[in-house]
Amino acid sequence: MSTCNSKNNKPFLFPHANSTILPDPSKFFSPDLLSTPLPTNSFFQNFSLNNGDQPEYIHPYLIKSSNSSISVSYPNHSSNSKVISQIFKPDLTITSSKKDNQKGSKGKHVISSYSDLSVTLDIPCINMSFFLVRGSPYVTLSLTKPTPLSISTIHDIIYFSSNDSSTKFTIRFNNNQAWILYASIKIKLTHSRSEITSEAFSGNIRIALLPDSDSKHEAVLDSCSFCYPVSGDAILREPFSVEYKWEKKGWGDLLMLAHPLHLQLLSENDYNNVTVLNDFKYKSIDGELVGIVGDSWILKTEHISITWYSTNGVKEKHHEEIVSSLFKDVEGLNSSSIKTTNCHVLGKLIVRAARLALIAEEVFFYDVIPKVKVKKFLKETIEPWLEGTFKGNGFLHDAKWGGIVTKQGCNDFNAEYGFGIYNNHHYTLGFFVYAIAVLVKIDPAWGRKYKAQAYAVLEDYMNLSTSLNSNYSRLRCFDLYNLHSWAGGLSEFADGRNQMGSSEAVFAYYAAALFGMAYGDAQVVSIGSTLAALEICAAKMWWHVKKDGNIYEKGFTEENRIIGVLWSNKRDSALWFAPAEWRETRLGIQVLPLCPITEVLFSDVKYVKELVEWALAALKREGVDEGWKGYAFALQGIFNYEAALKNIKSLKGFEDSVTNLLWWLHSRD
Repeated sequence: MSTCNSKNNKPFLFPHANSTILPDPSKFFSPDLLSTPLPTNSFFQNFSLNNGDQPEYIHPYLIKSSNSSISVSYPNHSSNSKVISQIFKPDLTITSSKKDNQKGSKGKHVISSYSDLSVTLDIPCINMSFFLVRGSPYVTLSLTKPTPLSISTIHDIIYFSSNDSSTKFTIRFNNNQAWILYASIKIKLTHSRSEITSEAFSGNIRIALLPDSDSKHEAVLDSCSFCYPVSGDAILREPFSVEYKWEKKGWGDLLMLAHPLHLQLLSENDYNNVTVLNDFKYKSIDGELVGIVGDSWILKTEHISITWYSTNGVKEKHHEEIVSSLFKDVEGLNSSSIKTTNCHVLGKLIVRAARLALIAEEVFFYDVIPKVKVKKFLKETIEPWLEGTFKGNGFLHDAKWGGIVTKQGCNDFNAEYGFGIYNNHHYTLGFFVYAIAVLVKIDPAWGRKYKAQAYAVLEDYMNLSTSLNSNYSRLRCFDLYNLHSWAGGLSEFADGRNQMGSSEAVFAYYAAALFGMAYGDAQVVSIGSTLAALEICAAKMWWHVKKDGNIYEKGFTEENRIIGVLWSNKRDSALWFAPAEWRETRLGIQVLPLCPITEVLFSDVKYVKELVEWALAALKREGVDEGWKGYAFALQGIFNYEAALKNIKSLKGFEDSVTNLLWWLHSRD
């Protein structure tokens, strides 16, 4: 049995970290949560960092916590040809007119519980708990003892009415928004031009934006207002399937909202468990959110095949050219010449070497010299990290948040692209996992010797449960509501979480599946394959911008064929290190590293042609980096092999190995 699911939690294998840069989780997490690993890339991460007052997107609302209050925004969009953003404006600010200064510290919130699909914020000084459940059209709060309520707005209140029982109130603002407030028992509300107040009240309040003036939409909100979710779990029980289950209270039907990828994956299940309200919609940067009535959802993605080699193989007529290149690249492998101590940069180097071993096998080239040399290189570069003997750096275990950091990253925010504050963990450790998988495949005895350390690296981003492995948080980077990963780590961002390299995220889970295959671990294969498939679906939905796509605004869609950095609240055409005009670089960062799973990620030939033609147009400018061109030519090989071959032959350099580029192109022929 793998340590992924071992009930015997062994002591962590790497030395203890004494980081000087990691934030203190006790500032916002309740004491009973501090004994287990905590999320470092979650949808609510801003609530746990610095002052905890940057907004987070809890579909369909932006939520901001500050000064003993929660502010709710139904965000407007700002859009041009380069950037789309959701704009926070406090449409509603919920607090109390009377604060208990004996409770809490300066009115700050406390994260009292969280799950895959929810987070609960308590504000002790105003006796309020907010159940922030992703995809709920209602903001639900509980007043735990009699407390006067205050709801203010930056808009003018132009209409205010209640039903006969004083449990439902309709509020209209001068910005054309209409909100409905539901109370669990009778409540007396009064209002001024910009504030609604109550006498002391104890019970539950639910507030929802009315998506439009259609009376049937109001009827939907009315009928489902009595059933509210307080938590939600995403269950990975079967391969290529995710089940959502909510813990709910009250009575009646549960109403939630699905984004476009949910709807795509639900459709394969013929909506057996839910009722889809196709006309009940909220706007979102991720596409329209559609009403779903049902206690649980089952999302199923298409099965993908995880393989070591290309799907169709390489024709024999190309073997000689690949072998010739292989000899050159293998001869260049020399671990003693590596100067970098950066774990991310080193990870790319060991992936490049591991690819050479698999390409040699695919073209039936079992010459002992390349095989031995690749194996020697991988051992010499990987073993010091697993044994703790790497000079100048090394893996450590951070018990404060629960995960792997490095010696360099313990004292420097910027070292290794922020690895020490949990940036890019699936990218960097995915490189190591891939190389380890290949080494285990070609040397099983080595795999047995280093199995415990190998799993320790894998589980940093692949751990399914903190109760099964208390050294790590659950699925560190993967967002089970958005169905893709985030890379931002413990950094506060006004635009929420972010991820640049969608292909590197796919690669991380592909690597995990190969790791499971190498070790004969069916569960790791299943989870890795499932997360890779979901990440691919998300990349195709949100990163790949098609000419006829309708997810994004027209001006942005016309100008872009692929996203640079995708944020919770923003779509940016630029990269962290390159402007939007460097289209070939933007394409490359969403393709690398070339490997068999790239075939699945770019299986839409029509889109690939659009993307490549868009990128090739940018190569006419001066100063184009030769190293990035190869990725555009590689994708060109999907639909025009001869033109791609000619372009590749003209390259003066390539960011990856030439052997890998030739393997990719000739496996398209």
